[in-house]
Amino acid sequence: MNQTERIVGVVREALGGGLIGAYLHGSSVLGGLRPGSDIDVLVVTQRPTTLDEKRALIARLLAISGRGDPTGESRPVELAIVVQSDVRPWRYPPRLDFQYGDWWRRAFERGELTPWVSPNPDLALVLEMVLRANHPLSGRPPAEVLDPIPPADVRHALLDVIPALLDDLDGDEGNVVLTFARIWTTLATGVIRSKDGAADWALPRLPPEHRPVLEHARAIYLGDAAEEWADLRRRVRPHVDCVLGEIRSLPAQNDEA
Repeated sequence: MNQTERIVGVVREALGGGLIGAYLHGSSVLGGLRPGSDIDVLVVTQRPTTLDEKRALIARLLAISGRGDPTGESRPVELAIVVQSDVRPWRYPPRLDFQYGDWWRRAFERGELTPWVSPNPDLALVLEMVLRANHPLSGRPPAEVLDPIPPADVRHALLDVIPALLDDLDGDEGNVVLTFARIWTTLATGVIRSKDGAADWALPRLPPEHRPVLEHARAIYLGDAAEEWADLRRRVRPHVDCVLGEIRSLPAQNDEA
């Protein structure tokens, strides 16, 4: 049984008949998994999860995600759950019922069940990726379960996540730098690329002095460099500010046209 099958099995066991569908997204469907990639799954349910179900999900996911798996062969899991009636009919920002990510491992191990934020702008981007990927692991195709995400709301979400990304920059440099590259390319082209694909798009468009930061973040993601910033650390924020300037200089979109 591969890891995605194990994840779906955990969800079925915890939620029983409440599951509508489970959908793969992220790197798995955006050009292939890289050494630094998570397994990204969105689950749509008929009803909110109970506290007992949240506890069961967390306990089981901790054991099969990343370093929690004693075999050492599992990738980190990122699992989001939405209640169908919270996102269909569509409204922005969407509500998040449950989220698991290994960055919250310590909080979960302390017994916290709901460290995430809801409503959550980033969830709009996840739903858009799910719809574009069209990769059900269980249930009907996502277009039969979810409403389309208006382009204006995709853009709002890309911009609305920026403050949280800036808060996370110190300590999560590589991921944040790559995410800014993805925001830039998606706003500029309408294409949602993998993190390394976004870096490949952005690098030739950056001034030469700002390329080393993104090159290093891409190398970390691809497994070609260690998660160590050393002399580049002082150049991270100027790089991000440069990308923010590029984002802000993009022409406004007319969604009524």
